[in-house]
Amino acid sequence: MIQTRALVKRYGTFTAVDGIDLHVRAGEIYGFLGPNGAGKTSTIMMLLGITRPTSGDVLLFGERYTSRRVHLRRRIGVVPEKHPRGVWPWMTAEDYLRFFAELFDVPRPQERIEALLKKVDLHTVRNTRIREFSRGMLQKLSFTRAILHDPDVLLLDEPISGLDPLGIQQVRDLIVSENREGRSIVISSHQLSEMERICHRVAIISRGRLLTEDTMEHLVARLFHEREIQVEVEQVPPGLAPLLEKLPSVLGCAVHENTLVITVPRQGDYRKPISEFLISRGLVPLRIQERMVSLEEAFVTITQENIGSLVNGGDRR
Repeated sequence: MIQTRALVKRYGTFTAVDGIDLHVRAGEIYGFLGPNGAGKTSTIMMLLGITRPTSGDVLLFGERYTSRRVHLRRRIGVVPEKHPRGVWPWMTAEDYLRFFAELFDVPRPQERIEALLKKVDLHTVRNTRIREFSRGMLQKLSFTRAILHDPDVLLLDEPISGLDPLGIQQVRDLIVSENREGRSIVISSHQLSEMERICHRVAIISRGRLLTEDTMEHLVARLFHEREIQVEVEQVPPGLAPLLEKLPSVLGCAVHENTLVITVPRQGDYRKPISEFLISRGLVPLRIQERMVSLEEAFVTITQENIGSLVNGGDRR
C-alpha cells in the first residue's frame, strides 16, 4: 500500500531522514515509532507529497508518487497531530464535514456525514461550533473527516497525544473498527504501550534511520533469547533456587519474597517440568505467570544498540 525506497530528506547540512525503506501491507495496522525528533514527521510529509524527498522514492499502491498524481493521494485519509479548531473555529461539526465532502466529491454527502457522526458519537453535537469542542471531540472529528471519502489507507500522526484514558480508548476502538472494515492504517507515535496493543507490525526509527521493521513476535525472538517465568508458592524454603537451577531447562533463578523468578530459554514450554519439580518437594504453585517482553523494552534495546554503534563507529552524517 505504501513503500519508500532509500528515502532521504536533508535540511541544509542536517539529515532528518536517512535512507529509509518502509513497506506497509494491505489490511494491517502499521506502527511508525520513534522518539521526538527521530524523523517521523519529515517522513510523513514526504509520504503525503507536502515536501519533496532529497533523494529516493515514495510508492503509493505500487505507483511512484509525485505531487501531480492527485488520484493516489485521494486514497489516503490523514489525521494530523494538530486539530481543526485553530483554522475553522466558527464552523459547526456538520459544516466542517460538508466542506470536505464537497472537496472530495463524496457521494450522498449528508447521508455519509450523519452515519459517521453517529459512529464516532458526535451526532448530538453536529450543530455545535468547533471552538467549543474538547480535545477528544476534536480528535474524533478529525478522524471522521479522514474517513469521509472512504480512503484505502489511514495515516494517523500521534492520534492519542494529550487525550485522557476515555479518549484514548475511543480512538483505539475507532482504529480497530476501521481496520476490521479492511482499511490499512499507519500510526506515527511515540506512545509505545498503546501501539503494542493494536499494531500488527512496527517500524522503529531513530536519528533519521530505520532500525527495524517487523512483528512484535519476531522482534522479541530476535532480541531476547531468554524469558522469565514467575511462580508464586506459599513459602520458599532455603536452598530451593540452587536446586531449580540444576534443571536442564533453567538458566537462572531468583527469589522475591514468596515468588520464584525463573529464567528459561526463549523457545519451549517449561511450566510443566518446573511444576512437577516443585510438587515433588511438597510445594504447590499458587500462580504461574510468564512475563512478556514489552514493545518499550524492545524499543530501548534497539535504539541503544543504534546509539552505541554510532558512538563506536562514528555518525556518517
